[in-house]
Amino acid sequence: MELKPVSAEILCRRTDPTVFAFKSTTELAEPHAWLGQSRAVEAVRFGIGMKRAGFNLFALGPSGSGKHRLVRKFIEEQAATEPKPDDWCYIQNFAEPYKPFALSLPPGRGLPFQKDMHQLIEELKTTIPAIFESDDTRSRFETLGEEFNERSEKAFGALQEKAQAKSIALIRTPVGMALAPVRNGEVLDPEAFQKLPEAEQKQVQADISVLQDELQAILREVPRWGKEHRERLRKLGQEITLFAVSHLIGELRQKYQDIPGVITHLDAVEQDIVEHANDFMAASQENQPDITAQQEGARPAPSFQRYEVNLLRDHAADQTGAPVIYENHPTHGNLLGRVEYVAQFGALITDFTLIKPGALHRANGGYLILDALKVLMQPFAWEELKRTIKAQEIRIESPGQSMGLISTVSLEPEPIPLNVKVILLGDRRLYYMLAAMDPEFPEIFKVAVDIEEHVDRTPETTNLFAQFVAGIANRESLKPLDAGAVARVVDHAVRLAGDAEKISCHTESITDILCEADYWAGKADHTVVTTEDIQHSIDAQIHRADRIRERTQEAIRRGTILIDTKGARTGQVNGLSVLQIGGFAFGQPSRITASVQLGKGDVIDIERQVELGGPLHSKGVLILAGFLGQRFGLKRPLALKASLVFEQSYGGVDGDSASSAELYALLSALAEAPVKQSFAVTGSVNQHGQVQAIGGVNEKIEGFFDVCRQGNLTGDQGVLIPASNVKHLMLRHDVVEAAEAGKFRVYPVATIDEGIELLTGIAAGERDKSGEYPADSINGRIEKKLEALSDVIRKFSAKADTETDK
Repeated sequence: MELKPVSAEILCRRTDPTVFAFKSTTELAEPHAWLGQSRAVEAVRFGIGMKRAGFNLFALGPSGSGKHRLVRKFIEEQAATEPKPDDWCYIQNFAEPYKPFALSLPPGRGLPFQKDMHQLIEELKTTIPAIFESDDTRSRFETLGEEFNERSEKAFGALQEKAQAKSIALIRTPVGMALAPVRNGEVLDPEAFQKLPEAEQKQVQADISVLQDELQAILREVPRWGKEHRERLRKLGQEITLFAVSHLIGELRQKYQDIPGVITHLDAVEQDIVEHANDFMAASQENQPDITAQQEGARPAPSFQRYEVNLLRDHAADQTGAPVIYENHPTHGNLLGRVEYVAQFGALITDFTLIKPGALHRANGGYLILDALKVLMQPFAWEELKRTIKAQEIRIESPGQSMGLISTVSLEPEPIPLNVKVILLGDRRLYYMLAAMDPEFPEIFKVAVDIEEHVDRTPETTNLFAQFVAGIANRESLKPLDAGAVARVVDHAVRLAGDAEKISCHTESITDILCEADYWAGKADHTVVTTEDIQHSIDAQIHRADRIRERTQEAIRRGTILIDTKGARTGQVNGLSVLQIGGFAFGQPSRITASVQLGKGDVIDIERQVELGGPLHSKGVLILAGFLGQRFGLKRPLALKASLVFEQSYGGVDGDSASSAELYALLSALAEAPVKQSFAVTGSVNQHGQVQAIGGVNEKIEGFFDVCRQGNLTGDQGVLIPASNVKHLMLRHDVVEAAEAGKFRVYPVATIDEGIELLTGIAAGERDKSGEYPADSINGRIEKKLEALSDVIRKFSAKADTETDK
């Protein structure tokens, strides 16, 4: 049966613009359902609805597939219906300053509280000094001083009266108080005292001893009186400070009476202010701060920093719903927060006001979206993210602290309870790698949101795709598209899918084409994007990326790379491969040759021998050996050695899509039947001779077409592809036009026998009832050649045995 080429209609199944009921996309609304993403949408809705621990989401799909937009769309819709979470701030722990407290406030109350506390301290800076400097306060302090002085003077006065009655004086010396005898109003020196009668001396000494004891008793009491005096001064200061503070803090207590944590903090603040009123007095005596320093944002005096409020997260009154946060740079500090330091007099110092929030703080009570690869690339970020999610609390630590590498004293902020849904975005390979290599990953991210790349090409999905295109145009503020332009975009999306029965949903690729078409439409003064604008953008994308393809085609045209498109050669076939350069793929023909000699049934892959062949290519060559053995080696061992090679291949070769071409070259060499060089071949083969589907069929066909077109199309040229690849055909317009004109053909091949017949013009042949192939068939020639090789081997072995016996 003669093999017929694929018809031009099948080579490219174009979309007819008349299937659309609109003239331009302005008549279309965005689709309510996501095109082909029913599975992903269901997973997202389940994941955000499930509130139990561990049901975080991982959206997996190729880059540019629109997974971020899809996930965020549904999350924002859900977040808008949820209540705003609490505000969080850090406040001073007056008992243990290095362990600041975390304080929760109702949403929207954090910022007012921070401002109120700042205003309170600013007012106290003037109120407390003003009260202490008032006449009434001065009078009360002076009264206490007078009472202390009066008490001392009274004690010493009484002692002095006793001494005077006994003619003894109480005098002050540089070393303290002393007692000395007095006569006639003058203190006696030691010489004059020695001249007194002995009895009088003894009496004076006895009186001085008694008075000295009383003096010592008074002197011992003086420090106690001073301490009592200072305590009375302190209490008076606290009383006055409390009077100044109580009514101001009382107003705040009234304002925040519904928040127990704030009331507790205000009590601690009040007590600390009362105990440290001198700080406010000292501040009032300092010079006014430099205006330039204030303008440059100089920090407040450290003495009052402890009364401030470090607001980590505030929900404004106009904000609705739970937060949805995307962190583009998920470092350890950006995720969990950090403690900053400032340099002061050559030392690094910190306090609770230098605690900075992370993305988890901002997203707490809502949703956090992260790129999985970015998290994994940041040191310590992945492990700390997992630990935080499992512990359900945010603990701010530096990487050195968490690893136990830092022993210096630093802040230990109180952990904040965590209630957040984390959504990771990544490709499939990364998802499956984490699932296989990280045992904690399946416990934490239990919901997989698998983004579909393609949808079935049906009339319904084609119209939905038109709405999808209209939605992109509206979202990107592009010109509307007419029906012809939309039809061309559909065809482009089908080509991207690599399957005429599928449509690609790769959002970024479609968006890029539409944006470029909008640019070209503007250059052409079009009010709507036309088919020509879409085609212009597609051609421009290819032209920017196809420099290497042009150089390869030039090398073939100039004969540097040897490719024949005419004539016939034995053991030589044009194979087809695909090169991927960045985001651009193109087909390139390669000459495959085979040689046969005496051997032990080995098929040698030269590419593998020199370590240029990959495992898949080596697998394909081993399959060829299996095919030969199954077809021709049932009656006698194969007495051949065959070698296969990609000529002028200077890089790695992998994949089994050239295995059918290699087999054709091998069969040609065995049958000594020339292969038509006007054909190129692609397709893999199994051990039973069935040709199997391969990838990149469109690029491969177009690559050989371009080579043939350089030497003028003769009408005899074409490509053999697997019959199972016909449904994937979506060829360029110039290839289809050449096929319509009969200048180029694409043949669907199901078996090796069909292909070898087309390539050689000789029937493959089938075994008759006696098990023999027709002598003039390809298989008959091969079997005859193998028998001849076997006879040669047998005769050679017999001769060798005879010589050995002699």
